[in-house]
Amino acid sequence: MAWNEPGKPGEKDPWGQRRKPDAGGPDLDRIVRNIQQKFANLFGGRGGGGRASGFGLGLVIVVALFVWLLTGFYVVNQGERGVVLRFGKKAEITDAGLRWHLPFPIEKVEKVNVEKVSTIEIGYRSNPRSGGKSKVPKEALMLTEDENIIDIEFAVQYKIKDAADYLFNIRDPETTITQATESAVREVVGKSTLDFALTEGRDQVARGARELLQQILDKYKIGVQIITVETQKAQPPEEVKSAFDDAVKAREDEQRLKNEAEAYANDVIPRARGAAARITQEAEGYKASVIARADGDARRFSQIATEYVKAPAVTRERLYLETMEQVLSSTTKIFIDQKAGNNMIYLPLDKLIPMGESAHAPPAAPPAESGMAPSPEVKSGATSRTRSDLRKRTQ
Repeated sequence: MAWNEPGKPGEKDPWGQRRKPDAGGPDLDRIVRNIQQKFANLFGGRGGGGRASGFGLGLVIVVALFVWLLTGFYVVNQGERGVVLRFGKKAEITDAGLRWHLPFPIEKVEKVNVEKVSTIEIGYRSNPRSGGKSKVPKEALMLTEDENIIDIEFAVQYKIKDAADYLFNIRDPETTITQATESAVREVVGKSTLDFALTEGRDQVARGARELLQQILDKYKIGVQIITVETQKAQPPEEVKSAFDDAVKAREDEQRLKNEAEAYANDVIPRARGAAARITQEAEGYKASVIARADGDARRFSQIATEYVKAPAVTRERLYLETMEQVLSSTTKIFIDQKAGNNMIYLPLDKLIPMGESAHAPPAAPPAESGMAPSPEVKSGATSRTRSDLRKRTQ
């Protein structure tokens, strides 16, 4: 009713009608009573008696129990392990498949993926959205054995090998692995020099860190297996990077010069050794030939001495002939001294021999235009006189 409508003053209150007990509005007490009545009818009705009420209650209990037991079924996926907890204590570990356990609150199941390979980053953090990474200096900066600072980053990959140990022995496994990795890496880097950690020792540092980290986690019984520890980056701090680059270049130049020197030595030394071996072999050959010649001369002299004792004149004549043959075989000019006169016959054999070969004549034949060729009688007489003179000189 509006305020300006006609009527009694008490009837102009628009909320006054709701206060009347006989009004047709909702009554909360009536609603509650209706609900109670419906529950009473559900458990046996008004006139069903005690048997019907007990049967309905039992049916509800059975249905509720059946539904409760159905909640105990669970599925363990491939690569997972189910850890069944009975009142909070480990009861069993189940493999992949459809399984059942006593429903909550008696038992519950924790599922752990034992095939998943997880990664922990030391010294940096990757940003999947931007594809970049942010640096963590307090983890990346480490001290080496030679008291230098190195900026090094590692990535650790691991997987769970014991689901129960992973769940119950450590409160926060990932944080524990991170701290243990940092401790292991610092220990290994602290036992290495800066040059070793930056160059040929990077793989050895990573391998040593992996072995030490696995030992630490096994002592903790964390139930984790370390797969790899990879060095992502190893470099000096940014403040000294330019100076370190100069030192690296100088070291590379030193190594290059050493390699060139070794190559030159490998080229010269074998040739020198070969020349030395050749000279040594030639000397040994010369030594052997001289010794053999000396032995032969000694035996020959002994044989000649023996023959000289038997026939001195014949032996002396033969020695004379052999000596003259040896001496005159290397000369190209012959001078014949005539005993009767002062003339000396000159035979230029060095010129006569080529001329004789061109004319197909005997080598000893002199040319016709020389006019100096002696007769056979003169030549034989001169030869005999010269031989007699030499024989007299040797006696």
